[in-house]
Amino acid sequence: MNREEALALVREHIQSESLVRHCLAVEASLRFYAPIYNQDVELWGLTGLLHDYDWEIHPSLDQHPRMGVPLLRERGVPEEAIHAILAHGVGTGVERTTLLDKALYACDEITGLVTAVALVRPSRSLYDLTASSVKKKWKDKAFAAGANRTEIEQATADFGIELWKHTDNIILAMRAIAPELGLEGNLTPN
Repeated sequence: MNREEALALVREHIQSESLVRHCLAVEASLRFYAPIYNQDVELWGLTGLLHDYDWEIHPSLDQHPRMGVPLLRERGVPEEAIHAILAHGVGTGVERTTLLDKALYACDEITGLVTAVALVRPSRSLYDLTASSVKKKWKDKAFAAGANRTEIEQATADFGIELWKHTDNIILAMRAIAPELGLEGNLTPN
């Protein structure tokens, strides 16, 4: 499966534009990290793009992503990507053992938090967002309460990177596709 086919699958099964944007943000984050770790950029990007494709079909943690995997296999998604997608799920019983598994888990939740912080800024943009801005909002447990900070910290540690360096990297990755994410706000890129 190539990226065009993966994006078509995502758009076929996801109606919520914010969930599509989340998948794009995770894809961008994994594409950012793949060359750093000397990994296959296309495989990592495909994994990020597809990781939540079935959330609207199977919107419970006991079904997602397990119930979506048969279609991924049918469409020829590589097993390494499928393993990572299963490992990012809660209660699947699939351990995060590969670097891709850990990268997907580390990039998933944090992209939502970064998006939330960008959206409450006066600029509504990623272009002027910094990790220090995210860190200030991090302390406010009521802000983006759905972003599980304990999970983000653990996932980042398991991936082997310091939390605020990881946050900087996620911002940079997402900034590269800010228009697609609706996070240009009232700024233009430098």
